Amino acid sequence: MQLHKRITTGSLIATFAFFVAGAATAEESAKFQIESPAFAQNEPIPPLYTCEGKDMSPPLTWSGMPAKAKSLALVVEDPDVATPGIQRGSFIHWLVYNLPAATIDLPEGAEPLPLGTREGVTNWKHSSYGGPCLATGKHRYFFKLYALDAMLKFEQPPNKSELEAAMKGHILGEAVLVGTFEKKETPPPARTLGYPTAP
Repeated sequence: MQLHKRITTGSLIATFAFFVAGAATAEESAKFQIESPAFAQNEPIPPLYTCEGKDMSPPLTWSGMPAKAKSLALVVEDPDVATPGIQRGSFIHWLVYNLPAATIDLPEGAEPLPLGTREGVTNWKHSSYGGPCLATGKHRYFFKLYALDAMLKFEQPPNKSELEAAMKGHILGEAVLVGTFEKKETPPPARTLGYPTAP
């Protein structure tokens, strides 16, 4: 009877400790936030950061990093694409991983990236930022920042699916910034607007 009581008490203590640890992690995750000095949440992305301007990445800052984070990963995507051949209707504009955990921002243009940082392959078929470039309509652009408890290893630059698979089980927190972009009436003469069709 006493043995059973000790076991039950021990189980309760272990369960309580588990929930306290989980609550602390959830609290850290809630504090993890990303923003941009260039545009507010759900507001338009300035043309400078699209193919109507210099097509450079916008400045990004973040705070509330989970204490156990060892690296960061950034995924920038447009979920509103309806271009034939784009899987799941999502167009990937930028993939960044192995950002040092001590990093608190990326400046406009993000050049150079912090030491050790790597980039994945986007739907533009290159490993660098490619901004919004619409043929028509208004789209949302999600800047998703992940705090990870590990550094990631790839033999070659990954695509989004490969990056997500490698991050599975390592995500400590996620912060999301959403910007919008709408095509102007007259496209710039230097570049034709519109997403490429996937092969």
